[in-house]
Amino acid sequence: MKYISTRGTAPALEFEDVLLAGLANDGGLYVPETLPVYDSSEIASWAGLSYPQLAFRIIQPFIDNAIPDQDLKTLIDETYACFDHPAVAPLTQLDRNEWILELYHGPTLAFKDFALQLLGRLLDYFLRRKHKRVAILGATSGDTGSAAIEGCKRCENVDIYILHPYNRVSDVQRKQMTTVIGENIHNLAIKGNFDDCQEIVKACFNDQSFLGGDRSLVAVNSINWARIMAQIVYYFYASLTLGGPHREVSFSVPTGNFGDIFAGYLAKKMGLPIRQLIIATNQNDILHRCISENDLSKKPLNHTLSPSMDIMVSSNFERLLFDLYDRDGEAVARLLKKFNSEAVSLDDPVWQRARNLFDSQRISDDETCDVIARINKKTGVLIDPHTAIGVKAARDCNRDPSIPMVTLSTAHPVKFPDAVVKAGCEHPQLPPHMEDLFDREERYEVLENDIARVRRFIVE
Repeated sequence: MKYISTRGTAPALEFEDVLLAGLANDGGLYVPETLPVYDSSEIASWAGLSYPQLAFRIIQPFIDNAIPDQDLKTLIDETYACFDHPAVAPLTQLDRNEWILELYHGPTLAFKDFALQLLGRLLDYFLRRKHKRVAILGATSGDTGSAAIEGCKRCENVDIYILHPYNRVSDVQRKQMTTVIGENIHNLAIKGNFDDCQEIVKACFNDQSFLGGDRSLVAVNSINWARIMAQIVYYFYASLTLGGPHREVSFSVPTGNFGDIFAGYLAKKMGLPIRQLIIATNQNDILHRCISENDLSKKPLNHTLSPSMDIMVSSNFERLLFDLYDRDGEAVARLLKKFNSEAVSLDDPVWQRARNLFDSQRISDDETCDVIARINKKTGVLIDPHTAIGVKAARDCNRDPSIPMVTLSTAHPVKFPDAVVKAGCEHPQLPPHMEDLFDREERYEVLENDIARVRRFIVE
């Protein structure tokens, strides 16, 4: 399988090179040239598979013999053996036809573990084979950083640099990153917001000459195709658990960077019968504004109770735009260049196509707390603020209550105790393997929002 850039001019690459490249050399993101498509009988035959077995079936075509099947099975089995629930991604019922998909049973209590635990193992596999050392560089709004460090800390051939916005992640999120001490692990707190961190990372990838020698950067953000690939699996898993493919399922996805819901869009293109895909946003609502009003313009970033979604530049939206513009990389490049300097909108036929694919909703902090409180009182289930946003958007946008509605529950509530307490619920407790988190030593550097300063730190 070949991978091509959303900007249209970078050379097509195979999986191993895409994994190690992250961003294409024309500034675009890699996507598969073609997708595997399955009919309902084949999907139905997967109904009895465990999560690792299903993951192998979904992932193997994308890797396309870059790893022997038995080695790939071993990597996948090792990845999900460290999750603390035997189902890996269990479903919890909230109402008659309403469910949450618990994606927080990995080692860092967030959905990012599904992809990053695997990504670390894939990197180590290829780097050992190539006798090569790389620098992992990533920006995080909270969860990607800890999952990347946890997934890659044992890799023998990497140095890890993770940027997070200073004082704009939760205490638990910060501690999960900064208490993993290792000579190859570097946490950088940038005096700015997530978009600033992401801009620094993109600039470093676009010009890696500052590294010198033969070192190169590898992306762990969802710009890395392997992240999206791994997330496709749990859409199939949830559907099969609820009777798919013989009936449709709808999904509501709390998202800021668009990667998680893009995986759902791909699952649908691959043959999974999905009725609705709902984009759930907080007050940083560029995705909702684009779908509902055709307004793709930057606005000031708000600091909310759901900080992992405090994002105004949704990198993975570019992958969708590439499809919406009939894979015209030049058109995508023109639009995004314009987006960097002025308010833009999509061509009307393109916008209508997006509206046919997605519903969307914007949820306030007050509404988020209300949903947390109501669900806890009615069911005894405690959810985090991002999940609450997904549930509220699902209820607002649900077009057919007879279809099972699944909200992706992207993080354990203990990661966002301020929102839980503000909702009037008891302070959530850290799980046993993290109960000493606040006693652990921290190590991180606070840097100005300056690309040159970050480059200098990496070189030094």
